[in-house]
Amino acid sequence: MPKEKLAIVKIGGNIIEDDSLLKSFLHIFSGLEGKKILVHGGGKRATSVASKLGIESKMVNGRRITDAETLEVITMVYGGLVNKNIVAKLQALNIDAIGLTGADANTIYSEKRPVKDIDYGFVGDVKKVNHQSVDKLIQAGFTPVFCAITHDGHGQLLNTNADTITSQLAVGMSRIYETTIYYCFELNGVLKDINDKDSVIKHINSASYSTLLKEGIIAEGMLPKLENCFDALKNGVETINLGNTSMLTKENDNFTRITL
Repeated sequence: MPKEKLAIVKIGGNIIEDDSLLKSFLHIFSGLEGKKILVHGGGKRATSVASKLGIESKMVNGRRITDAETLEVITMVYGGLVNKNIVAKLQALNIDAIGLTGADANTIYSEKRPVKDIDYGFVGDVKKVNHQSVDKLIQAGFTPVFCAITHDGHGQLLNTNADTITSQLAVGMSRIYETTIYYCFELNGVLKDINDKDSVIKHINSASYSTLLKEGIIAEGMLPKLENCFDALKNGVETINLGNTSMLTKENDNFTRITL
């Protein structure tokens, strides 16, 4: 008997920061058929709120150093301001959403990242997704909305990369469902030419990925995202799609689909 389908959609800060983009996305998301989960970050908003509170945001290689003060801001912004705003807007669209951190119902357990060259502070690396707890919510008719916070099982919240939460959720839920990831970001997909927004590579598999790496077409910021994608595919995820929010509609086929 085939597994039921589950869509896991991740949105970035450019959508969260723009009210009209967020409204448009949530309208599209609400029309997505079948069972679904939404994952969001909120880094730009956290930086803005931290600045208003006189707290400096420290970044190394694009990753946030999360000291105790910063963790308080992140918890307020991700788990409160951003998450509940999204949940309220989804309720207005008749989607019975429930906002979550990884601590809620013990859904996502992480370990604090060990200190090597850099001490990232209270940053978590996902170790386990409690797929049965998440499924209880889905089976009860709720649409989970996860922010980028997990926990360590000892009462400590941890700032956790939203892309990683998305992929690990998809891997965990693949035990029950046929899972598809949608990474929604500002580009139309993975581009052959970064200066040509229409040069979308529509399909990437393991073989073509190796070629694109050798040719230097995939590099820098896209590299960890795609490594994450192939790791998820090797661990049970069916398909991963990258593109702008319109890829969630049946009308748009101009995005990147990644398979093994």
